[in-house]
Amino acid sequence: MSNTLNRRNFSRLGAATGLATTSLALPGIVAAKEEGTKNQGVKRYLTLGRTGLQVSDVSFGSSRLRTGEERLVHHAFEQGINYYDTAESYTDGASETVLGKALKGKRDKVYMATKMHVGARTSAATMMQHLEDSLRRLQMDDVDIFFNHAVNDIDRLKNPEWFEFVEKAKRQGKFRFTGMSGHGGNLSDCVNYAADEDMFDVMLLSMNFGDDPSFYDRMTKSFDFVANQHELPAAMVKARENNTGIVAMKVLRGARLNDMRPFEEGGATFSQAAFRWILNHPAVDNLIISMTSTDRIDEYLGASGTGAVSDSDVELLSRYAQMTNMSYCRQACNDCESSCPYGVQIADVLRTRMYATDYGDFTFARSDYAKLDVNGSACLSCDGAPCRDACTHGIQIADLCGPTHQMLS
Repeated sequence: MSNTLNRRNFSRLGAATGLATTSLALPGIVAAKEEGTKNQGVKRYLTLGRTGLQVSDVSFGSSRLRTGEERLVHHAFEQGINYYDTAESYTDGASETVLGKALKGKRDKVYMATKMHVGARTSAATMMQHLEDSLRRLQMDDVDIFFNHAVNDIDRLKNPEWFEFVEKAKRQGKFRFTGMSGHGGNLSDCVNYAADEDMFDVMLLSMNFGDDPSFYDRMTKSFDFVANQHELPAAMVKARENNTGIVAMKVLRGARLNDMRPFEEGGATFSQAAFRWILNHPAVDNLIISMTSTDRIDEYLGASGTGAVSDSDVELLSRYAQMTNMSYCRQACNDCESSCPYGVQIADVLRTRMYATDYGDFTFARSDYAKLDVNGSACLSCDGAPCRDACTHGIQIADLCGPTHQMLS
C-alpha cells in the first residue's frame, strides 16, 4: 500500500473525520501486559443496557452454524457463554434449528435473540408468522430479543405495522425486548433516527477498531489509515443516552486470522486484540462473533474479562489494517452507492467477497450472493470507469466486483 495513496485518502477525509485537528482519546485504553490465550471460559458478564440481561462479554454468533454442529453450541455453553444470536435467514433456518436442539432444556440458563428482515411494507401478520416459525425451529416458547434485521433504510423503521406487531407479541409473551441490527449503507442515519425515536431496547451494530476514530488518533503521524463511519460513534452515544444496549458484530474486520499468526507473540492473538479494543469502547456492552470451531471459541474467550488494550495489541491491529486497507470494504460507509449506472450493490457484493476470501466460507458467500437484488454481472462488460474513484478509501472497485461475480455466481 503506497504512502502516496494513503496521504491522498487521508487528505480527502481529514476534515470529515477530524483526524487532522482533533485528539480523540478513548477512555480505558492504556498499555498493559499481554495476557496470553489460555481459555478459562467466560470471565465477565455485563448488563445489556436497559434490558437488565446479564450477558457474557463474548457471545455466540451463529450466522454460519450448520446442521449437525450442536457440539459447538454445547462447548460454548460449557464455557459460560449465555447469549446466543441467530436469525431466520442464517444457513436457511438451520442455525435456529441447531440452537434449538443444542439448548433444549437450557432455556432458563441462556438469553436468545433472533431476527427477521422487516420491510417498509411488511404486515404485522407476516411478522408474527415469521416469529412463530423461528420459535418452532428454536423449540422455544419465547425469545428474549427480537430484531429488525440488517436495517439500511429509515423507511423500514417507519413501518407502522412493526409497532402493532411488537405490542401483540409482547402481550402474548413471545419476546420481551426489541432491537435493530445493521451493517450496511446508511447505518449511521438509521441509528440516529432510531435513537431519536427511542425505538429499540438493543442495537446490534457492525463495529470494529477500523471504524473507531480513536484508533486513528494513534496513527495520524504515519498517514497510514483513513477513518470511516465517523458518524456512527456519535450515533451510538445518542442511543446510549436512552440506555439502549449495544452489541458489536463484525469486530474482526474481515477475520483474516491466519494472515496474522506469524506476528502473534506471547500467546496473544489478533482476534483477542480486536475484541479488547471493542470491549473497551464506552458505548459497547458486549460482542458477538461467529463461532465455527471449538478451538476458535477457546481463542476468542481468551479475551473475555481482559482489561486494557496493550501496546502489542495496537501493533497487531495496525499491521492488520495495513494488510487489508485496500481490499476491505467498509460496507456501512456506502459512499460508492450512486456510482454504478447499472445499480450494482457494490458494498453487498464486496461483503460476500469478504465471506469467501477472508472467512474462507464459500457456501455462506454463495448463499448470500444469490440473495442480492442486483449482483455484479454487469461488471463483466463494464470498463470500470463509473466506479473508478467512487471509493473514499481508495479501493479499486472494478478490480474486485467482476471477479466476485465470477467466483460466486
